[in-house]
Amino acid sequence: MNKILCIGEALIDMICTDKGMALSDGEHFLKKAGGAPMNVAAAIGALGGSVAVAAKVGDDPFGQHLIEVLNGFHVDTSHIIKDSHHFTTLAFVSLMENGERDFYFNRGADGQLSVEETESIHLQSFGIAHFGSATGFLPGPLNAAYSKVFYKALDENLFVSFDPNYRELLFGNNREEFILRSWEFMEKAQFFKVSDEEAFLLTGQSSIEEAASVFIERTNAVFAITCGQEGTLLGVEGNTFMVPSISIEQVDTTGAGDAFVGALLFQLSKYSKNDIHSFGAKEWTGLFSNANKAGARTCEYMGAMEAFKQLNDTIFSA
Repeated sequence: MNKILCIGEALIDMICTDKGMALSDGEHFLKKAGGAPMNVAAAIGALGGSVAVAAKVGDDPFGQHLIEVLNGFHVDTSHIIKDSHHFTTLAFVSLMENGERDFYFNRGADGQLSVEETESIHLQSFGIAHFGSATGFLPGPLNAAYSKVFYKALDENLFVSFDPNYRELLFGNNREEFILRSWEFMEKAQFFKVSDEEAFLLTGQSSIEEAASVFIERTNAVFAITCGQEGTLLGVEGNTFMVPSISIEQVDTTGAGDAFVGALLFQLSKYSKNDIHSFGAKEWTGLFSNANKAGARTCEYMGAMEAFKQLNDTIFSA
């Protein structure tokens, strides 16, 4: 089984448990470990995969909590650095009645991961590298480190996965930079996953079909466009297929996309890169179908990490 590296932000989600309320009105908050790369890694670990996280946290109780949570999912945390000069990043999350969410970021240590601090990562020991950081394209040391590891992973012939994780709060005043950098990664990655809203933003199109056509024209990657209850659109070999979603009683969508990616990468980790390149629509449809099961299971629980505790590879045969 190939080992997977996930790089990017590690943070604490402060979830407002007063559903339907704006953050300014909420009074009750629940602390949960978060950050897209951490979520993906935890999902992989829960499924039984071999995975490591490269990130930076504060040398504080929140940072220690993040490391302990990942250790609980058997994730390799040796590449998580504690920063004594910056606090652990906090993300305040308001959950709406329909399960969707809004964010407010109080950024700290996650953006301080530097190029020099990633030099100790021996990419030759990994088969897959996943880049799924909403903060990776923001100004700061992480921006350069993120790109450095990305291109090094390509040079080392790793299977490279990308999820842009757009957040309006972070990039609302600088969308063009986000779009430009995302295309830089999508045009070079072997796989990328976007939501339907991200697909519209990145392509300038107003329908899933039109957006998929742009992705097919501009990239050689296999791609996923998650479309909620409608399913997940698979793009492979110049064609598209809609892989149906799983019927569930939705509680919280937090981490569903990360669970999808984690489940997909876990399955891919069982194969060599040459084997993956030989996959056609049939194989990818099967992988996506299983990944949809992981995403759906995650939506049945409050908070991503709590949901991931319910994951194991038996869901694929359910």
